Amino acid sequence: MIMSAVHAALTARRLLAESPAWSLLRTDNAPVAFAVLGARFSRQRRQVPAAELIEAVEADLDELRDRGFELPQTATLYVRSWLADGFLVRRPGVAREEIYELSDGALTALRFIEDLATPRTSVTESRLATIVDRVRTLNVETDPDISRRVAALQAERDRIDARIAALSRGEVTEVDEQRAVDSATDILSLASQLPEDFARVRAELEKINRGLRAKLVEDPASRGSVLDDIFRGVDLLAESDAGRSFSAFHSLLLDPEQTLAVDEDIDQMLGRSFARRLTDAQRLALRDLLPGMQDSSAEVSTVMTALGRSLRRFVQSEELAEDRAVHRQLRSTMSKALSAATVLKPYTKLELSLPLTGVQVSSPSAMSLHNPTDSQTATPLQVHESSFADLAALREAVRASEIDFTEITENVNQVLDEHGSATIAEVLDRFPATQGIASVVGLLVLAESLAHPAGDTPEPVSWASGDTTRHATVPRFLFQERIQ
Repeated sequence: MIMSAVHAALTARRLLAESPAWSLLRTDNAPVAFAVLGARFSRQRRQVPAAELIEAVEADLDELRDRGFELPQTATLYVRSWLADGFLVRRPGVAREEIYELSDGALTALRFIEDLATPRTSVTESRLATIVDRVRTLNVETDPDISRRVAALQAERDRIDARIAALSRGEVTEVDEQRAVDSATDILSLASQLPEDFARVRAELEKINRGLRAKLVEDPASRGSVLDDIFRGVDLLAESDAGRSFSAFHSLLLDPEQTLAVDEDIDQMLGRSFARRLTDAQRLALRDLLPGMQDSSAEVSTVMTALGRSLRRFVQSEELAEDRAVHRQLRSTMSKALSAATVLKPYTKLELSLPLTGVQVSSPSAMSLHNPTDSQTATPLQVHESSFADLAALREAVRASEIDFTEITENVNQVLDEHGSATIAEVLDRFPATQGIASVVGLLVLAESLAHPAGDTPEPVSWASGDTTRHATVPRFLFQERIQ
């Protein structure tokens, strides 16, 4: 019990410092934040442009001040503090405009406050039936004894056959309207947690993306495997636990047969007598249940695809090499600073002068406003007739966008069969780089993980780029064993 209490206390202390949900609940202006954020963001409108949000918050603050709330700051400062505290997430929008949306922690806190404000009866027959049904289903599906699973399914089939027979004989059992209302309320309760889940999945994917970038820059031991996966076209975000879980959900949600059945079920259900006992908000929530899930799921899917492409561009462009160079310089500087700290005091005056950077100040009247018509073209558009695609050209374009590791591996193995060992330059002399610099990069990736370093002296390599021959020096590696 002591260890359990200590573990719980440490977890609670960590969440108190890290969780935006807990921070929102304990902030001094929690009622104001709940009212304003809850009013400006909804299930139908999850994202709000920055300018529109600040204008709306300013109007809300004026109204709250008239009601006696002490709100000394401006709307811009409140929005900025909510962003810093993790209640809001800022993302780039269209036309260079920033947009804001609620974080997963803010959604959790807002739903908690809504549950306190509108308590519901939790102990219902519908909820108990759901729990019992899920326990029964999980027990049957995980039973290692095939015979017991078959017997359980047969018993379920017999119960269904008995109900069909009773209905065929005209034995109709009316469902109590209150039970139907409880079931609909439980459905909406489960659906109310989905916005938090979507926000949490998106935040997890962004965290994984940042972790992969940091690993590529900072961890030399993991560069080979991560780079190899990315060059081979592996989507590391989609292969993560969060990515696989979301992809399964998204695929199920896009099943046309299932979505059509759900739409028809909701339409028929809202036309029955018990639906009149639901509130307008509940009926609207049921009507928008499937479209809302599809929109949120499509948004997360788009984000996951964009992050995957961004990670691939990060690796294939010069950005990765630049970040590695900056990281090496920072580590070298920190190492030298630690060494100097043992012999120099922090307040020691050094005979060193550094040039100060500055910003050129100019008058606003000297600035010229952007004229959208300057970017318009006066040349009429030319319409070209469409033609049949050249399959060979399409294949060549696809091949040019990916490093052909199969070809490179075959080239290395053939040179090894002929000479027993070979460097990168010797492989390129025997088999010129058919993909230009991509072939050189592919050989370097294979060499880092499969070849042996052969001294500190780099070796020259060359390849053709159009009509131009380009030259470079690469680390010297020696291939000695065939690549499987």
